[in-house]
Amino acid sequence: MYSIRRHLLSLMFATAAIVSMSAMNLASAATAEDLDKDSRQALQTLYKTEPLAERLSRTAKAVLVFPNIVKAGLVFGGSYGEGALIEGSTVVDYYNSVTGSWGLQAGAQSYGYAVFLMTDKAIRYLKETKGWEIGVGPTVVAVDEGVAKNLSTSSLQDDAYAFIFSQQGLMAGVSIEGTKISRINR
Repeated sequence: MYSIRRHLLSLMFATAAIVSMSAMNLASAATAEDLDKDSRQALQTLYKTEPLAERLSRTAKAVLVFPNIVKAGLVFGGSYGEGALIEGSTVVDYYNSVTGSWGLQAGAQSYGYAVFLMTDKAIRYLKETKGWEIGVGPTVVAVDEGVAKNLSTSSLQDDAYAFIFSQQGLMAGVSIEGTKISRINR
């Protein structure tokens, strides 16, 4: 009985590793030009589906956009994607988004997200740290339908607001809590 459990556990770990590595390869490194184009296009898609995001963009100091995050897992999982930091209409830097997880999960999905940085403090933190773990540092509010109904540009008080969009795949739910964002060279 112990031998069967051990083999089953080994098989689950191996499968999770293969699924995670496959997903990471799907989100392989893009060129700076590709990231610029994809990030701007992703923002336009978000603005069409979420008018509040477009209103926030007018007062945001910068927007950190990850147009395509790929997430996969089987007990252990992970997600990866690359994006751009846009200040005004200029792309000023590039970042990656990495998350690891474990627990009851199986499947794969893709999604995008944008973080509207509302304060100089949030931008400074992003640029000066060796990586920003969402949930540590500046306050980030995940905007869903309930939050969006009660939020207006005059009630903004937090450092950053995050929108998740274009979710596709077989896994339920998306969270960016615990995501590590780090600067990359392009």
